[in-house]
Amino acid sequence: MSKLGNLGARLHRGEVSYDFVGNRKIWYGISILITITAIVGLAVRGLNMGIEFQGGAVFTTPKTSVSVTQAEEYAEAASGHDAIVQQLGNGSLRIQIAGIDTGQADRINQALADDMKVDAEKINAELVGPSWGEQIANKAWQGLGIFLVLVVIYLAIAFEWRMAVAAFVALIHDITITVGIYALVGFEVTPGTVIGLLTILGYSLYDTVVVFDSLKEQTKDITKQTRWTYSDIANRSINSTLVRSINTTVVALLPVAGLLFIGGGVLGAGMLNDISLSLFVGLAAGAYSSIFIATPLVADLKEREPKLKALRKRVLAKRAQGADPGETSAADDAGEPFGDEPDDADHAVVGPRNQPASRTRGRGRPSGKRR
Repeated sequence: MSKLGNLGARLHRGEVSYDFVGNRKIWYGISILITITAIVGLAVRGLNMGIEFQGGAVFTTPKTSVSVTQAEEYAEAASGHDAIVQQLGNGSLRIQIAGIDTGQADRINQALADDMKVDAEKINAELVGPSWGEQIANKAWQGLGIFLVLVVIYLAIAFEWRMAVAAFVALIHDITITVGIYALVGFEVTPGTVIGLLTILGYSLYDTVVVFDSLKEQTKDITKQTRWTYSDIANRSINSTLVRSINTTVVALLPVAGLLFIGGGVLGAGMLNDISLSLFVGLAAGAYSSIFIATPLVADLKEREPKLKALRKRVLAKRAQGADPGETSAADDAGEPFGDEPDDADHAVVGPRNQPASRTRGRGRPSGKRR
């Protein structure tokens, strides 16, 4: 078995673990710092909205020997606005200029034709009005809002409202970071960006739900034992699904990285950047938030409940008296749910498993001669 596979098996069995929940204040601090940076970038630089959202024009020239750099200079001189120029496969150029109206488009079209030495009638101009762009923007925000509402309702029904709140906070965390990165690097925001945002929210939600499902199963009848707090079991749920989350994220990031760094960077296919950057940043942020934000936040919220707060006090008091939380019963090693506690030696609990099952199966059986 590979080292990573062996580590994943040991994490799942509880033989090794990292205290994600216990160190949650560190992760909260890191997330707050990243979020503040993203918000400052958004406030200072703003988003570079595409013509689909603010209106403008797209000019497609016939095959020409003019370079992309020269075309950008011609377009910016003719319009007074920043221009995005892309070279198409047939040798023609696609020149995109935002924030211009119909009257300006005709003048810019003629200026481009003169500078590039082509016939003005052969330049195809497509106009996008500001009102249409505003409608697209409103529809995008409506779609995002509906998605978030449906997510919260589903999680509240499938799990409980505290998990729904934690997942919602994690999703807002992912959106804020992704949008902030767009503001900082100046990439254009297009409908492809919105598609990317909705896609990464689905990935982030998937990782979060996997951990929540494990946590829900392991905390049944949690108050019937006094070995483990809710935070302990939440931490075990993260560790048991950690390698799975990492593998899923890495496999998803590899093709996206190819689109972003090779397609968008090396090959200069700028249209790929619209969706690939949001996917790349969002997938990474989603994996981070599902591990470091969502589940620790659920533990914080749950342990505010009176019964779980009382359970935590009992567990900590018992540990203070010298009880070893690493010792588990045979029922725990067999994966049985919480049960009644006849005495301290026979707790049926869910917690880290430090004892091989082979040693527990023979516990209490009389030895005899083999026939």
